[in-house]
Amino acid sequence: MSTPSAPDSTNKPNITPNINPDRLYFRQLLAGRDFATSDQIAKQMVNFSYLIGDKETGEAVVVDPAYDTDDLVDIVEADGMRLVGVLATHYHADHVGGSMMGFDLNGISQLLERTDVPIHLQTAEAELVTKVTGVSEDHFVKHASGDIVSVGEVDIELIHTPGHTPGSQCFLVRGCLVSGDTLFLDGCGRTDLPGGDPEELYRSLHDRLGKVPDETILFPGHQYSPEPSKQMGETRQANVVYKPESLEQWLMMFGH
Repeated sequence: MSTPSAPDSTNKPNITPNINPDRLYFRQLLAGRDFATSDQIAKQMVNFSYLIGDKETGEAVVVDPAYDTDDLVDIVEADGMRLVGVLATHYHADHVGGSMMGFDLNGISQLLERTDVPIHLQTAEAELVTKVTGVSEDHFVKHASGDIVSVGEVDIELIHTPGHTPGSQCFLVRGCLVSGDTLFLDGCGRTDLPGGDPEELYRSLHDRLGKVPDETILFPGHQYSPEPSKQMGETRQANVVYKPESLEQWLMMFGH
């Protein structure tokens, strides 16, 4: 979870342009606007969920289903697609549902009641997801960094990016980076919640995501900026989290 802001998110497209249209099915959906429209917490927290799949095979996965999973599955089915899995960026309740910090949110537990699909997450996050959601680890596929989840012919690379939480992960697919709370267009995830580690987050932003090309389009876990997405090169130039030139400078600015 991160502290929400109040961007102007009106009339933003939720079918994202400028990505490879060949087979790739990709939708960016804003909670409180595109689904869970009557949920005031969703409107405050401005989470994004994502649908990624193969248009030819009709298979799709959902990234970070929370607030109203029935809405999300309905959107998948209305697009003529079939949900075959969940990709979880991290364990916080605004991303996977469950109870945390006074919240009791709809999420993967309710989704599994409707459709029994695997939940893909980093091994380091499994115990925390179970603690928050109550979902048994029997439903999880535990991954290491660099693993590939294939949806039809669309390959999604899982990048372990600890720091916000121990098992935070980002997803790299055909010129798109879905970053959860690891990296926003402006700022990055907090490190003062359980499992947070500012030194690990620095290494995730600078080293683990260092291989991501500048032309890759960044799709964050929250709409904390007026724009819903931005190229990584622009983000590296403008985002204050990339201003420190060393770990020591980073810890002076962002440590706790």
